[in-house]
Amino acid sequence: MDIKRVAIDAVNETIVMTVVHMDYKGQVAKRINEKMPLATVKGFRKGAVPKDLVEKQYGKAIKQEEVKKVVDLALERFVQSERLNLLGTPLPKENENFNWDAEELVFEYEIGLVPSFELDLEAKNDIVKYIVTADDKLIDGQVARIQKQFGTPIPQDVVVADSDITGTFSNEAEGINNSTTIALTIFKDKATADKFIGKKVGDVVTVNTKGLFEDDHQLMDYLKVGHDNVHGLDVDVDFTIEAINGAELAELNQELFDKLFGAGNVASLEDLKAKIKEDAEAQFAQQADQKLLADVQDFLIENTKFDLPSEFLIKWLQTVGEKQLTPEEAIVEYARSERGLRFQLIEGKAMATSNIQITFEDLKSFTTNAIKQQMAQFGQTNPTDEEVQGIVARVLSNQEEVKRLSDQVVAAKLLELFKEKANPATKEVTYEEFIAASYGE
Repeated sequence: MDIKRVAIDAVNETIVMTVVHMDYKGQVAKRINEKMPLATVKGFRKGAVPKDLVEKQYGKAIKQEEVKKVVDLALERFVQSERLNLLGTPLPKENENFNWDAEELVFEYEIGLVPSFELDLEAKNDIVKYIVTADDKLIDGQVARIQKQFGTPIPQDVVVADSDITGTFSNEAEGINNSTTIALTIFKDKATADKFIGKKVGDVVTVNTKGLFEDDHQLMDYLKVGHDNVHGLDVDVDFTIEAINGAELAELNQELFDKLFGAGNVASLEDLKAKIKEDAEAQFAQQADQKLLADVQDFLIENTKFDLPSEFLIKWLQTVGEKQLTPEEAIVEYARSERGLRFQLIEGKAMATSNIQITFEDLKSFTTNAIKQQMAQFGQTNPTDEEVQGIVARVLSNQEEVKRLSDQVVAAKLLELFKEKANPATKEVTYEEFIAASYGE
């Protein structure tokens, strides 16, 4: 058998395989011999059919099966021996005039190659690493929400400025139908909040989703809109009022503090504010890291230039998955996934050049910390090591969880690398300023 690579350009090649009779005749003959005792041809007893008739009836199908096995194995070994770094998998080129009776059988496969490119993590950039602080306005607002949340509900006949309103957001055409409880302070525009004032149970208030909240992502919480649809969504939704409540505010006392944070951890209003500030800024730090990672990702994608075998990948996308895609659907899918593919290649290059590796101990440590954080959220602030490691062992026995957590460990290591190499400027902001910087508002 002769196998060779034919270069088309830097990221596209064809593998040409020429199969001759010697490559498959032995296995075909063996299969014919195995078939003879089982063959049935009219006019002959089972097992007594002449070999030439067996070959005539079954030979072509057996030959095609054995040639395919030979070609598949040779292709796999060739890709490995040549150390080809492929995107997708080899695609057989169709040949309507293929002749199975020819002395030489020629098979061609299209392949797409991972591009070669330079990655400069220290390139000049305008990336900002935000330090997000919890200001007095945010802290005082959270104190007020705690008092309201743990206060005593008082049914009201009509909506007033500080009412809690339970109802359902709906828009049949958009598939929106979500029951929730809102306060008028959630709306970005006072004019929207004013629409509710004076309304009663059973009334319907229509609002528009565009600019409804300070952060469009709140549409995911209150309307259950998917993440891909939140930005720029501009439709009317009805809110049907089902209950209206005020609240007698909870007293800020030791009983409430212990209920919220465990016995003795908070003893005064000052302690409460300090705890709120600490917890909020820890959460903000995670959000700031997510934005930093996204900004670095955008910068690297835009400034790291390389070609992809796009035509090949569009063809390949038509052949994978449970449902085969049309050429038009594959073009749309490729356009949707191209940026992700580009960053995946950049990410791999960054890990290789910086010698970043993920060990089992890395994964175990990350999972342990994540489990402890989750347990703390549910009030288990001092779990035993035995309890935590038992949960960790169960989580890491699930392959899907291992893959998900491994991706998070990779992201965390890359984030630290990007912080070091990209050297972003540091800027301290309030949470409102951070939201404005994140979403352009």
